[in-house]
Parts: sequence; C-alpha cells; structure tokens
Amino acid sequence: MALVGVDLMIGKLVSILENEASLLGGVYDELNELKRELKSMRSCLEDADRKRALTQGEKSWVEDVRDMCNPVEDIIEEFIYHMNKPQKGGKFTKHLYRAIKFPQNLLEMHRVASRLQDINKRLKSIPERRQRYLLDPVQVTISNENQRRVQNDSEALLFAKDDHLVGVEDDERLLVKWLTDEYPGRSVISVVGMGGSGKSTLAAKVYKNQIIKQHFDCCAWIVVSQNYVIEDIFRRMIEEFYGSTNGKVPADLRSMRYKELLRVLVDYLAPKRYTIILDDVWDRNLWTDINVSLQDEGRRSRVILTTRKEEITLSSFGVKSYVHNITPLKPSDSWDLFCVKAFSSRSCPEELQHMATELIRKCGGLPLALLALGGVMCSKKTLSEWIDFSSGLNRELRNNPGLEVVKGILFLSFSDLPYQLKRCFLYCSIFPEDYQMYRMKLVRLWIAEGFIEHDKAKSPKLLGEEYFEELVHRNMLQAVSRTHTGQPITCQMHDLVRELALSMSEAEKFSVVYNGEGSDEKVSSAPRLSIQTTSREIKSITGLAKVRSLFVFLANLIPLSSAITLPTGLRLIRVLYLEDVPIEKLPDEFGDLFNLMYLNLKGTKLKELPKSIGRLRNLQTLDIRGTKIDVVPDGIGKLQKLQNIHAYHDNPNVDNFCFVFGTTFPSSICKLHGLKVLDCVTAAPSLLKQLRNMTELISFGITNVRKEDEKDLCISVQSMSRLCNLFVMVSDEEEYLKMDSPSFAPPGIDTLVLVGKLEKVPRWFCSLQNLTSLYLHCSKLIEDVLPHIQALANLGELALINAYAGRKLCFSTGFNKLVCLYFRSLSKLDEIIIERGVMQGLQRIYVGNCTELKVLPRGIEHLASLEKLDLVSPVSTELLNSIRGEDSVDRSRVRHIPEINHFFESDSGISHESLSGSPIELCKRRLSTLCIKENEANLISALFAMLRYCHDTASFGRLQG
Repeated sequence: MALVGVDLMIGKLVSILENEASLLGGVYDELNELKRELKSMRSCLEDADRKRALTQGEKSWVEDVRDMCNPVEDIIEEFIYHMNKPQKGGKFTKHLYRAIKFPQNLLEMHRVASRLQDINKRLKSIPERRQRYLLDPVQVTISNENQRRVQNDSEALLFAKDDHLVGVEDDERLLVKWLTDEYPGRSVISVVGMGGSGKSTLAAKVYKNQIIKQHFDCCAWIVVSQNYVIEDIFRRMIEEFYGSTNGKVPADLRSMRYKELLRVLVDYLAPKRYTIILDDVWDRNLWTDINVSLQDEGRRSRVILTTRKEEITLSSFGVKSYVHNITPLKPSDSWDLFCVKAFSSRSCPEELQHMATELIRKCGGLPLALLALGGVMCSKKTLSEWIDFSSGLNRELRNNPGLEVVKGILFLSFSDLPYQLKRCFLYCSIFPEDYQMYRMKLVRLWIAEGFIEHDKAKSPKLLGEEYFEELVHRNMLQAVSRTHTGQPITCQMHDLVRELALSMSEAEKFSVVYNGEGSDEKVSSAPRLSIQTTSREIKSITGLAKVRSLFVFLANLIPLSSAITLPTGLRLIRVLYLEDVPIEKLPDEFGDLFNLMYLNLKGTKLKELPKSIGRLRNLQTLDIRGTKIDVVPDGIGKLQKLQNIHAYHDNPNVDNFCFVFGTTFPSSICKLHGLKVLDCVTAAPSLLKQLRNMTELISFGITNVRKEDEKDLCISVQSMSRLCNLFVMVSDEEEYLKMDSPSFAPPGIDTLVLVGKLEKVPRWFCSLQNLTSLYLHCSKLIEDVLPHIQALANLGELALINAYAGRKLCFSTGFNKLVCLYFRSLSKLDEIIIERGVMQGLQRIYVGNCTELKVLPRGIEHLASLEKLDLVSPVSTELLNSIRGEDSVDRSRVRHIPEINHFFESDSGISHESLSGSPIELCKRRLSTLCIKENEANLISALFAMLRYCHDTASFGRLQG
C-alpha cells in the first residue's frame, strides 16, 4: 500500500507537467526534480508493496514519504487554482485584471518554488539514494507467515474430523462423479472460490473419500505457495505418491536436481492411475511447469486444483477439464455452522438471535468466517458483549487474535494484487455495505482519480474494464449480474472483505467512511471521504479543505421531502458523488471547482444546472439522470474534456410508450468533438444538423424523433463510425420511425434499441454482424423480423415488445448465440415454433401479456440449455394449466427447465408462483405464493429497465438490478 500514494503523486506530476506547462513557469524545474525523486522511491516501494512487510522503522519512513506527497498535491493544485481564478467582465477588464495581478502571480510562483525546494531537500536528506531507499531483505514477512499458516491449515484438513462440515454433500458427490467417470485420458477439475470459501475443505473431504482411495493406485496432496519452486513441488509429489503406497522414498531425494526429479516422477506414475490435489494455486503457469511430470497412458488419472483466481480455470490445460465454482453456504447451513461453534449446538439463546443473525449475515456464507466468528463469540455470554463486538467489527478484525486466520486468508488475496489493482480494490470500500457497483461507473471514477495508467496501446476505459474483470476473476469483488456473454455488469464486496479494506484504507489514509462517529481530524485525514449518515450530521462536518473526492449516501436514511446543503471547503474537489441526495440547488460558485472531473447528480431534486458549469474545464463525466433538469445551459459546450453525459429520465409509468425522456441540450454540445457517451438528447432541428460532427461517440441516445428528422439523423449516425450502442425513440406512439437508408447504422453497433412504428423491417439489420442485443418496442410490424436477423452471428439477446402484429413466429434456422428471448405485448401471437437444432444455447425465455398464446412454444423440449422460463400476467389460463402440476399435459416438455415462474398482480403487489419442482414442492409454493421484495419485484418494470439506455453497463439492453 505504501506505493499507492507515491504512484498517484507521480501520475499527477506527469499530468501537470504535460498539460499545465504554460502556467508553471518558475516552478517547472522544481516539479521535474520532485518527479525524478519520487520515481526513485517507487522502484523501491513497489518491491516492498508486492513481496514483503516492513519493519517498524521502514513503516515510519514510508509514512513520512506519504505525508510529504500530500502537501505536494495541495501546493500544486492551490497554485493552479490561483493562476486560473476566474475574472469577470469584458476583454478590457480581464486584461487590466491580469496586468494588476502579474506581480502577485510572480510572488505566488516564488512562494510555491520555495515550498517545493524545501520538500526536495527533505527527500534528499540521506546522502546515497541506493542506501536511502534500500530495505533490509532479511526478515520474515507477514505474507510468508500467512502462507505458512495456510499450508499448515490445509494439510491439517487431511486429519481433521468432518463433524462441523455442512452444505458440502452435493459438491462432494459432483466431484466424486467427475473423478471416477469413464473418460480414458487425464482430466483437470478446478474448484474456484474466494479465500475462506471452503475449497480446501471440500477437496480434503473428497480426497479422504473411500471410493476415491479405492479407485486410484496412488494419490498426493500438494499445497502450492504463491512463490513456489518447481523442484520443491516435485520433491513433495514424490514423497506423497510413494507414501500413499507405503513405498520407499529415494534416499538422495534432497540432492536431486530438476531432470532427476522429473525422471523419478515419470517412471513412477507411468503404470499407475493417480490423483493429485494441487491446493491453493495462484499462478496460471503452474500447469505448464507441472504438466510434463503428470503423464498418463489412458489410465483415467485425475488432477484437482483449488484456486481463488478464476483466470486459472481459463488456462488451456490441453486435457478435458471441469470447473466447479464454490457458492456461499445457504442461510440455514450458515446458521448451523455458526451456532455449533458459538453455542456447541444448533440452537441460539433467544436474546442473542438478532445479533447472531446479523453476524451470520456479515459472513456472507463464508465458512472460514463463520467458524472464526463462532469461535470468538463462544466466550461472550451477554447481549452487551455481542453488541459491542458487532458494532466494532472493523476494530476486531484488526486486533482480535481469534480473527487473525480470517484476516490472514483475506490479506493473502490482497497482497497478491498488482499495485494498480490494490488502489482500485480499496476504492470499492467507499461504497456502503451491500452496494451494487456498476462496471462502467467504477471505471469512470478510477479514471477521474488517476488510477488508470497511461498506455499507448489501450484506452483508459479499456484498461479500467480489464482491472474490473481482474478483481472479479480473483474473487476480490463478487459479480452480482452478468451480460448474456458472462461479462460482469455489477459487483459488490463481501462484507468481511469490505471491513478489511476499510481498516486498511483508514490506516493508509487512503479513504475514510464517516457514519456520524469519529472526530473531525479523522474526517479530514484522507483525500477521499464517504459520508453515510443523516443530513443533520452533514451540516456539522468541517475541515474538508484537503478532501479531493466526496461521496454522500443518504438513500433511505432521511425523508425524501428533506433538502440538504453541501458542506463548505470543497474548492479543490475532484469527484463529487451525490446520487439520490435530496439537494435542490447548486450555488453559482459551483463553477469555481475547476478541478472537478466526475459529477454525479443522479436522482437529486435539482431543476437546473448553474450557468457557471461552463467553467468546470476539467469535467469528464456528468450524470443528471432522474433529476428535474429539462434543459442544459449553453456553457456545456465549453467543457472540452467532457467525455460522458448521462441525461435520460425514466417515466414511472413503465407501460407508457414514452418510458424514457431525453434532455434538451444546446447546439453548442456538438463542439465537444471528444464526447464518447451522450444519452439521452431530445431531438431538435438545430441540433440534428450538427450531430454529424460528433464522430467519437460510442453510445448515443435520442428521443422525440419525427418523420422529418430522418435525413439529418441518418447522416449524423452514419458519421459516428465508432458507435457501439444506439437508442432511437420517436415523439409519440403514432409516429413512424423512418430509417430506410441502406447504410443507416455503423457496422460496429453492438446494442440497438428502436422505439416507434416501423413500416417494414430495415434491410440494414442483416449487416449488423457485431450486434449482440436487439430491442424493438412498439414497432407494430406486419412483416416477420426473424428471417432478417437469424443469420446475425453474435446476437445474444432479442426483445420484441409490441413489435409484431402477426400470429406466428417460427425460429427455423440460425440464432446460434441467442441466450435471452423476450416477448411482451404481442397481442395477436398464438403460436411460437422452435425447430430442432435452433437456439441450442438459449438460457432464458420471458413471455408477458401475450394473452392469445395458449400453448408453450413448440420445440421448447429441445432447448437443453434453457434455465429459466418466466410467464408474466396477463397470461392465458390455458398456458398456465398446461404445465401446472406433474399430471398436466405439457409437464414432460418442461421438466428439464430448472426454474419456471409465474408473476402476477395480487393485493400485496407483484407475487410469484413457482411452476417448477416436485409435486410436493409445487403444492407448498402454490399454497403460499411468495411476495417478492420491492427491490427485486416487478418483472414488467425490470423488462422496461432492461430497455432503458443504461450507461453503467455500456449497453442499453442490460438489467440495472
């Protein structure tokens, strides 16, 4: 973590030296020297950050370095603020002002240069640079201690009793099945999950299974360290394999070199059927290193590897492979595991049940955490002790010896991260517990913070997306939703992982979460502040001059009618995140925040943006979705660094044709030639003619389009050669969407949403070979659209909402990659035919408000990959009765579908009836329909939300959770 502050400071200096050279004048040399000094530090700190812990003396030194970096940033930004101070009046007044200010500017330069020189002297206070930053390599590191503990605990599992194991029976049966199948060659089974999820425990249970012991001639259990030596791995394999058959281990094993060790293994395993467990694999190169030793001549040998890194499973093993993802324990199993450890039984004293439930929830189904917390709580007998512990869980994770094993396991995952990912990971702890973070929102925040390195080959956006996916693959973030191709859309942090990240962030002065407790000194100690409290307490916060990123989360904490004002002292703010905060007005001085790069006003009560917004010259992202802002000021056209504008507004009435409203922008918006995202703009003649200049747009949405706009719109869209996502909505339900130009859409379009009547299917549909998602709403086509899109090679999602006026749809060929299929409000549709062999990868079908459809789609029984069938009322009784109950006429055709749901209106809201499962389960579910939680419920709303032009997913057609 020591590297994070220094590295960010270097990036800041580089950016300033490149972009603000004209302002720096007399301080340029001082900044250059400072940059060189910090780079020298970085090479040393990077090794320390990656490989080892620091002594107390070194920790003190690192803290001094970090504390020197912070004032450097303050000095530079204060100086640029001073040099950029806005001057009001005409040209003459401004020239006169500059002349008067010139001596003062010289004085300011001299003062800044002196301060920078002083910092440079302090950094150079030790004579030799190499000696100055050389760290003593002879010491035991925390990482090594954690690795040894992990190895010991892993090997101890082979001798532990299984008394406390819960919820692993199905997993064990699956692994035993894979290990003993009839496939003649080798196969690799990967068990994946976050640290502490029970991967090693499951593998050990399978390893000790008598069926496995009898099935294989020899076996080995190898714990793989983060920094393994292949010769040591080979020696342990020889010892394990020989030991499993009571063979005599070669006497000179310790002195053998690589070639000799390899020969012993190959000769020994050649005639045998073996199994080997490679526990806790960190490096994807391990298989390449070890593969040559694990030869097999068709004897059905098997390899199991456990890993917390999903990328390991994506390796090309060159043999048949299986992947098993460890899922969190079910609530009932979590309760049993915790209570057995805490109370030596599966029951909990009544007065402690609420606190026990809360602690179990924080464990998130993580067996290691449940066992550790249960072990700590067994010594606490009173309710007050339980309350004190739960409220101070962050402190307990840092200091309680009983939780050291949890902290150690989780810290290993953190320490393995490249330093670029460490800061991105810690940043996620800024958000509240269980908060769902969107991929693109995080990426844009990381860019604004300067976390994304400059790379000539890749854009910051692409690099940021790679960072996001890497954190998910490493199980540091948990994917909550994914696209139909498996790409993560939203994620959240496991509660205990977040607690660990919070404690590290505060210790390193990286960020602070304020919940109404703590001193002003704590609030002002870090450059990033996340306020998660009430409006009353916000007003009392002071000392924010050093805060560069401010997040405010007040949803569900204060009445929606309340209005708040922002704390003062934020003039150097870089990120301002006010989503859903009931703020009604921004002061005109808001334009003085020249450093602001990311502004999130989504869901606020704002009715207008201040005219001074045109002075936010560094602004990159502006989000005003869901506000009451109808018109954006003309000054928006001055923000040349602006790349992302999100400005659509949802209509609460989801069944209304206009389920999305755009925002009126001045034609000056077209001066922003570097703009990447513009959603959603209201069409106007003056704007449409100039949109063709916005050639860098990747995502574009437009509403209120009229028939006479066709020509200008087509020319503009054709000029957007980089366009991936396009949303077009007409002015009203009777307006035709004229899009007949044969070359209307750029060939790279990934997601297309068209809302409005179509006279015929656009002939250019068949040219969209990159299209993955197509949504047609209120198209009211007489012509069947399917023949025009069936050959699209990458189409994964198709939604037809009041889009087709015919009676029959036939999927006769193509649709090879279709995963999700949505039908809604097709009033005349009475037959769906799916030919055998078509849509073999289809996973979900949604049917809603198709009342003439009396029977299931013909051919649904051939869809072997189908996982979910949702029927949303109004839906015909005949269709429901055809699959309701084991004796129903079409029950056999849907028996292979794991989840079948019927959603309908009831007195308590939207309710749910499950139509899948055994007769007993069906009876239970039908007797008590489950009322869905409000935030998960209305599937109709969800479908329209899926259509909404959602920037956070970089695709219009993704559910927003």
